Amino acid sequence: MPKMKTKSGAKKRFSFTGSGKVKRKHAYKSHILTKKSNKRKRNLGYFAIVDKVDAGNVRDMLPNS
Repeated sequence: MPKMKTKSGAKKRFSFTGSGKVKRKHAYKSHILTKKSNKRKRNLGYFAIVDKVDAGNVRDMLPNS
């Protein structure tokens, strides 16, 4: 059987924590930042954990992880 290829887009967007959860970045942090408050921009900078429902789909896109 051929090997499963890793999805390039998922490889750039997701990583794993030490306990195996999937980390992601927040959206809406790239442009039109003048109308967003400092608190909102600061909180968008932190990593978030992918919801349990969606984590399986992410793992399917990253078979070698």
